[in-house]
Amino acid sequence: MGLKIYLDGKLVPEEEARVSVFDHGLLYGDGVFEGIRSYNGRIFKLDEHLDRLYASAQAIMLDIPLSKEDLTAAVINTVRANQIRDGYIRLVVTRGVGDLGLDPRKALKPSIFIIADKITLYPEEYYINGLEVVTVATRRNLPEAINPCIKSLNYLNNILAKIEANIAGVLEAIMLNAEGFVAECTGDNIFIIRDRALITPPTYLGALEGITRDTVMQLARKMDYPVKEDPFTRYDLYTASECFLTGTAAEVVPVIKIDSREIGDGRPGPITRKLMEAFHQLTQTTGTAVYYSV
Repeated sequence: MGLKIYLDGKLVPEEEARVSVFDHGLLYGDGVFEGIRSYNGRIFKLDEHLDRLYASAQAIMLDIPLSKEDLTAAVINTVRANQIRDGYIRLVVTRGVGDLGLDPRKALKPSIFIIADKITLYPEEYYINGLEVVTVATRRNLPEAINPCIKSLNYLNNILAKIEANIAGVLEAIMLNAEGFVAECTGDNIFIIRDRALITPPTYLGALEGITRDTVMQLARKMDYPVKEDPFTRYDLYTASECFLTGTAAEVVPVIKIDSREIGDGRPGPITRKLMEAFHQLTQTTGTAVYYSV
């Protein structure tokens, strides 16, 4: 039996979940989205994800045709209809059907669809042994062009960098901004550790304000590790004692080699391990309940 997809107010079989070829989300990447996780029958950080979704929509002047309360119910019902306890939710709002021109005023009714399914971004071995990544030539979009805090459907910048990662034979790539500072990866935020302090690029350099990023920063502070949002370069990557990536799908994954240079002793570091465990424990005990008993 296939998935049930939420599409504009109805749960429909996945083979019937279709959008128009004139939808501006398809034609122009004109829309916003969120990737959300469900753990142990609870949706993790749902309120924060919805807040970011509505902020992204506000930034591109897209009116989401549901209140946060109604959209919360739609997400819960979609997860419940697919009997998902541990899974991934993709929530998408497009500008809707318009014409072949760019003018968003021609798209009169935004469209919403929600997919709830399973996901495994990286094989388990990479959480145990660490990930090798590379920096790539594709630079992060200028914030003045497309602000990274807008989680839009236009992901071609990230995809071009991902192609370079594929060519290099690795699963993830680090993107620099126009000035040569580290911004983020193709789908994850990045942290380095130096002198027990966590350092991550500020969002104004071209990084998404990630929900997992913020969660890990909060966990680190509770564990009395200093946390900084500071610019840094590839030199700082190469000389860091530890490095890890964060993302909704990736969770927290250690990095042990960048551009063929070993990070630290070439194994996942102790602080990274502690943060991975703390994050795992948090996901299992908090969140918006999907079922009456979790």
